[in-house]
Amino acid sequence: MIIEFGKPAVKILDNTFISEQHYYNKVLHAQMHELVKFFFNMDRERVAERFCHLNPSVDKEKLLLWLKYKPKYMQWSGTDLFNVTTEKGVKRMVVLETNSSPSGQKSMPLLNENEDMGGYKRLIEQSFLPFVRSRRTIPGAFAVVYDKNEMEASGYAITLANLVNEDVYLVPFFNNDPNPSVRFKNEIMQVRDELEEWHDIKAAYRYVTQKPWNRIPVKTKTLIYNPIIACLAGGRNKRMASKAYELFNSELKDANLRIRRPETINDVKSNEIPLWIDRFNGHAVIKNPYSNAGQGVYTITSERELKKFMDEEHDYDDFIVQMLIGNYHWSTNSTEGKYYHVGMVPNKKNNIYVADLRFMIASTEDGFLPVAMYARRAEKPLTQNLMSSEDSWEMLGTNLSIKTTEGWDSETRRLKLMDTKDFNQLGLSLDSLVEGYIQSVLSTIAIDRMADQLIGTKKTMKRKLFSAMNGDPILLEEIMK
Repeated sequence: MIIEFGKPAVKILDNTFISEQHYYNKVLHAQMHELVKFFFNMDRERVAERFCHLNPSVDKEKLLLWLKYKPKYMQWSGTDLFNVTTEKGVKRMVVLETNSSPSGQKSMPLLNENEDMGGYKRLIEQSFLPFVRSRRTIPGAFAVVYDKNEMEASGYAITLANLVNEDVYLVPFFNNDPNPSVRFKNEIMQVRDELEEWHDIKAAYRYVTQKPWNRIPVKTKTLIYNPIIACLAGGRNKRMASKAYELFNSELKDANLRIRRPETINDVKSNEIPLWIDRFNGHAVIKNPYSNAGQGVYTITSERELKKFMDEEHDYDDFIVQMLIGNYHWSTNSTEGKYYHVGMVPNKKNNIYVADLRFMIASTEDGFLPVAMYARRAEKPLTQNLMSSEDSWEMLGTNLSIKTTEGWDSETRRLKLMDTKDFNQLGLSLDSLVEGYIQSVLSTIAIDRMADQLIGTKKTMKRKLFSAMNGDPILLEEIMK
């Protein structure tokens, strides 16, 4: 995707959905794996029954209440998970992060082969439109606003145009655009069309991912799906997400539930990082709390990698340090023991690759609905004996997005689909998908509840509370007043 500053909003006039424009080529003729299809057709009661059968100490009634939870802010999300195991062979799905503007539809084979719009329609019809109808809206049009992933954003816009007999605009909103086609006037989003005319927007599907808080305010009269507070509370803020998970886990104890994640140290200043790397025996992950798409994440397994990180210039001075999940022989020993990657099924050369699982869910009138999944494998296979000269990111980094001088690109050759070919390679079971769904729901609820705590009675952000929990002066300066 090439960034074009000043590009105007486009009104959707032809709402013909052309699959080739909204799915990756390898998805077009893919057949969904029968096990994945079976999972997507399971209702929440069956999911809870299966999970509690394998985890008998979990309170099933409380779990069902969480699966049917109705969020105020985090209406949809995409959670990245690792399939890991412990030294005793206990397999777990571990949460890496939860995104408030996730990709997924362009990588998802059709659940129903007769429905070309697939998950696009499922999400718009069962989540976005009911959300809009449940709120009081101002007069105006619909918009899909994006700064990345035009393939998917345009798919949502055309699907929306198919389902409503109203104006729908597709509009880019890039960071640092000197002449953006989106503005806010009296808390109302307006978009500029090709004729230089501005239009009020009553509801916007937001796919703005890069520091969205620096150009979209927290309080708007335009209904935004998801609003910016969802990003600040954890959807684009790993620091706040970590605290949201901790707070919610304390509440989940009564039901014997928890959000499983790597051991995490928050609020680490750059000059403190070597001390925490040493605390994790030289193997750890450093994260810029506000980055996404795989940017700002560093796997540290040697002095060379640590020095490279310390020598770089960074936009922020606060970081997160986490335990590293790698091969059994070089994963971090944490207070909870050691997690290491289950990995994909060995290939013909007996190589095992790391892969993650992206799990997209959306809130509906009946609870959280799974709407898309895909996996991504690392560039190089795991090695049993790690050499100090090796680049650990090539074995552990799974994100497909690449930031170029012209915009964004994607390494789709490492994309793994939920189809009859790829799914069998991932080493996932039905129970992996059940646990991944539950972990995605719980992490999304944690961020939604954090967002609710950060909003005051006048629908503005509690800046003193946010500052106390996330006192990064650079971030506070970036947040749109």
